Amino acid sequence: MVKHLVIVESPAKVKTIKKFLGANYDVAASGGHVRDLPKSSLGIDVEHDYEPKYITIRGKGEVLADLRKRVKKADKIYLATDPDREGEAIAWHLYFALKLQDKKVYRISFNEITKNAVKEALKSPREIDMDLVDSQQVRRVLDRLVGYTISPLLWAKVKRGLSAGRVQSVALRLLCDREEAIHAFVAEEYWSLEADLKCEGERKAIPFKYYGEEGKKAEIHNREEMERILTDLEGKSFRVAEIRKGERSRKAPLPFTTSTLQQEASKVLNFSTGKTMRIAQQLYEGVEVKENGTVGIITYLRTDSTRVSEYAAQMVKDYIIEKHGEVYVGNISSGDKNKKNVQDAHEAIRPTHVAWTPAFLKDSLSRDQFRLYQLIWKRFVASAMKNARFDTLSVKADAGKHRFTAAASVMSFDGFLTVYDDGEEEKTKVRLDKITENSLLIWEAYRPEQHFTQPEPHFTEASLVRMLEERGIGRPSTYAPTIMTLLARRYVVKEEKNLYVTELGEVVNQMMKQSFPSIVDVDFTVNMETLLDSVEEGEISWKTIVRNFYPDLDEAVRKAEEDLAKVQIADELSDEFCEHCGRQMVIKYGPYGKFLACPGFPECKNTKPYLEKIGIKCPKCGGEILLKRTKKGRRYYGCEHNPECDYMIWRKPEADEKGVAKAAENL
Repeated sequence: MVKHLVIVESPAKVKTIKKFLGANYDVAASGGHVRDLPKSSLGIDVEHDYEPKYITIRGKGEVLADLRKRVKKADKIYLATDPDREGEAIAWHLYFALKLQDKKVYRISFNEITKNAVKEALKSPREIDMDLVDSQQVRRVLDRLVGYTISPLLWAKVKRGLSAGRVQSVALRLLCDREEAIHAFVAEEYWSLEADLKCEGERKAIPFKYYGEEGKKAEIHNREEMERILTDLEGKSFRVAEIRKGERSRKAPLPFTTSTLQQEASKVLNFSTGKTMRIAQQLYEGVEVKENGTVGIITYLRTDSTRVSEYAAQMVKDYIIEKHGEVYVGNISSGDKNKKNVQDAHEAIRPTHVAWTPAFLKDSLSRDQFRLYQLIWKRFVASAMKNARFDTLSVKADAGKHRFTAAASVMSFDGFLTVYDDGEEEKTKVRLDKITENSLLIWEAYRPEQHFTQPEPHFTEASLVRMLEERGIGRPSTYAPTIMTLLARRYVVKEEKNLYVTELGEVVNQMMKQSFPSIVDVDFTVNMETLLDSVEEGEISWKTIVRNFYPDLDEAVRKAEEDLAKVQIADELSDEFCEHCGRQMVIKYGPYGKFLACPGFPECKNTKPYLEKIGIKCPKCGGEILLKRTKKGRRYYGCEHNPECDYMIWRKPEADEKGVAKAAENL
């Protein structure tokens, strides 16, 4: 008879943990949540103090039946779901779904799936933390109340399939506000001026930037001001006014949190937030490592803390001393518990074994797994290294009353940059060390240039995550799902990296602002998050928050049903015509993207794939190149005359001056 049963969330963890524990342990997976609110109804009894009505999730019957059989054979049950409030709630639901009231039940958690971490967790079991459970429960209940009361209103007033959400709607508001600011932006003119000055005896001129007049910084606003300055500079010679030497340092980066990992993976690897979290989950749950079997190679991926354990700090310190020398060892982060909105429940995201370098694991990982692991590994090692140091030199040169400046820096100690060069440190091409206070500066040319101020850029996934985190909207686990929902509902579209609000998104946001101003108010949402966190701290009952929130929401919904007018959003017309009835087909959106449909539905049910033209001609036959997808969903570019023309390429082709795709390898 098996003495102990360990229940985890993901089936991918079972094999890994089973290997660590031996024959006395059985390990099984719940596959995530086993109970939830019903999809077909609100599932919250608003008449009886907002009691949730949990039911078994469809498809989980066989999983629960299997777990019940294992429970009967076990002497002790360890609920080892993920180490966050979601995992705590899953453990609580398992407790009731498996009827464990008469069993010896323990809650354990670990921040990494390694032998030491799992065995240490078994040595310190605890009870289920009901404050954590209630913190998850209140979020689930509030999200359900918002979604299931407002979404039907959007269906009735706009179209079916839309949704509203406590965090989602605020994120949409931020996107719409940025879009409005971009459209309302009025560009202002300004000018820059550079003087190419050559030091006597040197062949190459040095660009000096205009600073101002009589030692005071000044901006050049228009052409007239520029022409006045150039006129005033005519015939003036340059002299060295000041040379200043100094030092600066660049701080080592902090280890990754969920947010910073998503941002950096977007910038460096061009990963979406969803892709980053999916691959990080794989690295956390375990990969097959040569001579080590299946093991988790990073710590838990949902965290807002930069803290690392004493063990990890010593581990990385020893590695740096061995590979780079003690002079490179810096002070690794102990976290910042006083920082606003930080829960500090888990360590930062780091490798479980720093000795497992990216090169060591390369053959064990897929290409995307390797690239993300390499980013995490380098960032963690760099976070424990010394700052990089630079010697700086600035030169001020005067021509009459006008001042120009030039600056340069040379690295004196590479520090963390020896392992983590993110490309932000500009390589200095200017050499100023030959200039002395007695140097003769020879003028070669002035280079005036007109500019116009630019609006703030459109949000990318990375910059939206940064904004949500800075404002305290949502928590690490919500960023990726929120963005994925906005894209799935077609409230925003993604082009290149930028997020653009659609007409549908603008309509929904306007309705939310008009009828539910508190739901989309940033400050209200931030205050609500703080209240929800206080449930986790045991400072307030979760039902108290719901009791104060729901009556106002219910009244706003009733009022909106009467006040809001129905909005009709026309489908986008395509260039195709229905071969059955002759109507001009429209572009629709399904689970797998765009498709063409006849507007005569239900009389005519004709649909066909939507093939998007990219405006470039095929180099083989002159036909249009279309954006297509494989059966597995991978994008590629092919000729509209396929199969007669076999032109196909994975990467978007570039056009020549005639609009024809440049020659490329036919893959």
